[in-house]
Amino acid sequence: MPLSVHARDLVIAMPNWPSGQATANILKVGLKKEFGLDADVREMGSMIAFAALNSGEVDIHPEIWSPNLDSLIDKYVKKAGTVALSPIGVQAWQGLCETHVTADRYGIRDIADLDDPKKTAALDTDGDGRGELWIGAETWASTSIERIRANSYGYARTMTLLEMPEAVGMASVDAAEANDRPIVFACYAPHYVFKLHDIVRLIEPPFDPVKWKIVLPSEDPQWLTKSSAAVAWNAAHFNVGYATSLRQSHPEVVKFLEHVDFKEDEITGMSYALQVERQDPYAFAQQWVATHGVRVDGWATK
Repeated sequence: MPLSVHARDLVIAMPNWPSGQATANILKVGLKKEFGLDADVREMGSMIAFAALNSGEVDIHPEIWSPNLDSLIDKYVKKAGTVALSPIGVQAWQGLCETHVTADRYGIRDIADLDDPKKTAALDTDGDGRGELWIGAETWASTSIERIRANSYGYARTMTLLEMPEAVGMASVDAAEANDRPIVFACYAPHYVFKLHDIVRLIEPPFDPVKWKIVLPSEDPQWLTKSSAAVAWNAAHFNVGYATSLRQSHPEVVKFLEHVDFKEDEITGMSYALQVERQDPYAFAQQWVATHGVRVDGWATK
């Protein structure tokens, strides 16, 4: 039976990328269905969300990415013990992508090609002599890491690195595909862009932990000069995170969160529904939970 509760029992931090908006609302609807708990969903960047999880202002984060947020995971999960990650993660990857036109017609296949002004001239859309490259949204940890990678590889000299909302960055990809123009952009999967367009990854040297040194802006004002990463991203994954204080206040919620088992293709479908089909995140979540009711029940009863 649902628990007897007051309004706004929990706060869920909602990322500003499509699947994060979907999963945050699925957790909201699922927790209401299983326990009668009311949760506020509040959009915020992951760095702010971690601090809020630590202070108790936020209870849940639906998608904590690693290695993007490893420094915060080390600080709050491993050392402070104020944040925990669910044991079931979603496999993912990150890197730089392009359209087949970019690779086949303009010969940009390797990340080293971005350091060649003769090749990156094809990516110049504003006539300033430098190509443009969307590296992510301003609030993403991955955006800072992509800037580090651009410095380390050297293409920060030949490319203008753009930080803007994902919807704007993806609209540029849509326009490039529609008009047969070349484009290179930061990418990650699971993501709807691979369902919508024929996209390929740029070739990079494999990940090497010795060559991957990341300092985030929140850690040091000299973060860019103290960092280096001239290799591909390591394999990624993301997990539901929660404040460990929930173990005392809502142990049933902890049990629920630790059994959430989103699949990669489901995450792709969620991002497609919200970004391409323009479905409302909460309405989508209501339908998703209704369709997957038995499975959501299992998260609460396993």
